[in-house]
Amino acid sequence: MKIALAYAMEEELASLLALSGARELETVCGAPFYQIEPGILAYAGGIGKVNAAMAAQLMIDRYRPDWVLNAGVAGCFRDLPIGTVVAADAFLQHDVDSSALGDPVGLVSTVDMVRFPTVCAPVREALDAMGQPYVTGTVATGDAFMVKGDRADWIARTFSPLLCEMEGGAIAQVCLRNGIPFSAVKSVSDRLCRENSHEEYFNFAAAMEKLNAVVLPLARRLRDGAAAEKED
Repeated sequence: MKIALAYAMEEELASLLALSGARELETVCGAPFYQIEPGILAYAGGIGKVNAAMAAQLMIDRYRPDWVLNAGVAGCFRDLPIGTVVAADAFLQHDVDSSALGDPVGLVSTVDMVRFPTVCAPVREALDAMGQPYVTGTVATGDAFMVKGDRADWIARTFSPLLCEMEGGAIAQVCLRNGIPFSAVKSVSDRLCRENSHEEYFNFAAAMEKLNAVVLPLARRLRDGAAAEKED
């Protein structure tokens, strides 16, 4: 069983790369690929949907992972604390709009889907076994760093997601077309809701510190659990 951890930026990988045994495998088209430990790979695909899709396909073509787990930070449409861990149950792409042709807003052509479900149940079971608090929700992806305002309000009204970020929906689409199971865990880095009662805004460092304390133990449980199921 081989798990691939999909990140956007190398900075998000720093704590994993500091582990003994982690090593760089290669850099392809600007995307670095690493082996963290046996059965667990990681890469930094870059910011935005095109970079995320390209790197996901490179990972699949070159390393043939059995499972892709996306990890990163995201803005939240609810007033949740910074660092809250979220197990994503689905992704959508808020900046896809062919409604002029009669399609629903958000419909992704070719696959004809608005929402891309994740493999969420094993992630939730693993987080429960770890004693890790989390919430579950849908993530909206688009090529914009979202801030409070009219666009964020429109996304909230139109799709009712919990989170908003810039890569996960593209990775979900690539994994779907390749037949690769896809899951995601996110950490709340900022709040997009107008009713936010907290003063602090974007806190990338705090969000990633809390997330990376969860990602590797989670990946190990997914890897070992899936391997045990295969043996049975």
